[in-house]
Amino acid sequence: MKFFRSLLVKYMLIILFAIFIVQISYLAIALFVFGLGQTGISNEVLVESEMEQKWHTEAKSIKNFTDEVITQHFKDWQKQYPKSSMFWVSEDGALLTTLNVEEQLPSKWTPAYTTKFIKERYGGDPFTVIAFLGDDESNGFIVFEIPKEMFKPPLINVYEQYGSFVLFGVVAIILFFIIISFLFFRGIRKRLLHLQEAMEIRDVDGLPIETKVKKKDEIGQLEQSFNRMVCELRESKNREQKEEQLRRELIANLSHDLRTPLTKIRAQSYSISKETLSEDGKQAIKAMEASIVSVDALIENLMSYTLLMASKYKFEAKEINVIRFVREQMTTWYSVFEKEGFEIDIELHSFEKNEWQVDPIWLGRIFDNLFQNILRHASSGKYIGVETESTEHYDAFIIKDHGYGMKNESNAKGAGIGLSIVDIMVKGMNLDWDIESSESGTKIKIKHYK
Repeated sequence: MKFFRSLLVKYMLIILFAIFIVQISYLAIALFVFGLGQTGISNEVLVESEMEQKWHTEAKSIKNFTDEVITQHFKDWQKQYPKSSMFWVSEDGALLTTLNVEEQLPSKWTPAYTTKFIKERYGGDPFTVIAFLGDDESNGFIVFEIPKEMFKPPLINVYEQYGSFVLFGVVAIILFFIIISFLFFRGIRKRLLHLQEAMEIRDVDGLPIETKVKKKDEIGQLEQSFNRMVCELRESKNREQKEEQLRRELIANLSHDLRTPLTKIRAQSYSISKETLSEDGKQAIKAMEASIVSVDALIENLMSYTLLMASKYKFEAKEINVIRFVREQMTTWYSVFEKEGFEIDIELHSFEKNEWQVDPIWLGRIFDNLFQNILRHASSGKYIGVETESTEHYDAFIIKDHGYGMKNESNAKGAGIGLSIVDIMVKGMNLDWDIESSESGTKIKIKHYK
């Protein structure tokens, strides 16, 4: 039963119907019309030679040569052949008995007219048979005539009479087949479009919506599979949200718990640094303080990333002069890079419009993360450059270094989450950014489209 409900079976039936539709429809309509039009048409297939032989036999069988007898014989034949006509001409050429004769015949037949009549009728229409009564010319002759069309098969006669009706019936059946085929394929197309629409529509969680399964054919099975996929996606989404919530809570708690021992370590290292130490001890304290600063920055990034992903990081956009803002940021970091021996190249030019609608805390965090990455990963190049760029489409700040590029490994860790924070904050302020990195250095553009 499942096989017979499939679209394949329906499609094959349509193909088979298409192959035989013309022949079947023609035969069906012809038989129907023949059934309607067979009144007055004999089912007997007439043969000229047999008809001629039967008429001669009929003429020989007549024994009494009177008008009444001949007329009765003629009527018997007309019952069998309604479209026939018959007449009797005596030996002396007198036209005696006629039946169903429509043409004008002479009352007196001369030899010349008889010869002319026979010549005109030979091989012509109507088919004519002349036989002597009693097989003796002294009794005169009887003539039997019937239209040539009566020798055609009955179906051909019907077709000649009702051919236009047959043609109309065949065309009607073909049109009916075309309409059925159109409705069949339109139904398939409609169901596929409905499934496509269900795939494109999203609910509040951004997932496709389930579709209603109406039939159990191949498309119905596809709809069921799609609904199962939607259910699995929804379950996966719920699990992911629960796991994400647990992960955020874990990171937030872990970041908070790490701050307390880190503060104590920082205080103890400061106390130790006040003591009289050897040169190696001083270097160890310096390295420990650098590690404390690095860990503190990592914890801060981790906390910020968690808040950003949870959409709980405070955002307050305001219009600020970004040229002045970046100059102030560079003033803060200048001494840091100078202490590490960096070559510092700053070239800031005013934009056509210096005021950007941004959150200054977010923008400051972006520059802080990028500068920290240069210190951690590009310190080998000992170069930092900050400049502006203006094009027809955007204004931008460019931060450059001469490190080994982002594809090379670095001893420092944590740059990944820092750049993730940069990406979220840049897009959150409707800005854009791109990175060009190679073995000779990295160039980052922060763009503001006009």
